[in-house]
Amino acid sequence: MKVTVLGASGRAGSEITRELAARGHMVVAIARKPETIPAAPGVTPVAGDASDAAALAPLISGSDAVISALHHNITAETLLRALKSAGVPRLLVTGGAGSLEVAPGVRLIDTPEFPEEFKPYALPGIVFLDDLRGETQIDWTFFSPAAFIEEGPRLGVFRTGGDQLIADDKGDSKISFADYAIAMVDELEQPKYSRARFTAAY
Repeated sequence: MKVTVLGASGRAGSEITRELAARGHMVVAIARKPETIPAAPGVTPVAGDASDAAALAPLISGSDAVISALHHNITAETLLRALKSAGVPRLLVTGGAGSLEVAPGVRLIDTPEFPEEFKPYALPGIVFLDDLRGETQIDWTFFSPAAFIEEGPRLGVFRTGGDQLIADDKGDSKISFADYAIAMVDELEQPKYSRARFTAAY
């Protein structure tokens, strides 16, 4: 496939770009500083600002899908407008864990353990997902990671689920950026969560 990655120089975006390239996909890797995008066969670095839908549309035109690894200060409406203008049918989004449920009707962000200083970063992701849920034209997927996503080995073994936080027997909810990238590209290649959210953790 031809896939555009937005935010390709970040931690999640760079791992997703590497995973796509390793599987033989053609990648248009967009970042404000394309010189920081990891080099790999089949990867074309492109300078771009995703906050401008009109400017983004020609950069993503011809792609089979767009994977956004951007912060959620770029709104869902902006990205959806760019995809529709460019005729790209599919959007996969790196999300946050804050809106995952830890009990029926109880989100992670609502628990006393959720750090107050993280809420300004988590809340835009919740709004982004809510906005996506009203979209019927673009085939979207929102991928929430585990509660903790960090640098770590590429194990290739993890569990996936829907709207509920996944934790191990000790109550830990973790995944590496490398394994997050595997799960994202798996969903690209074999879709299971069309117009839905999913998560992954060890």
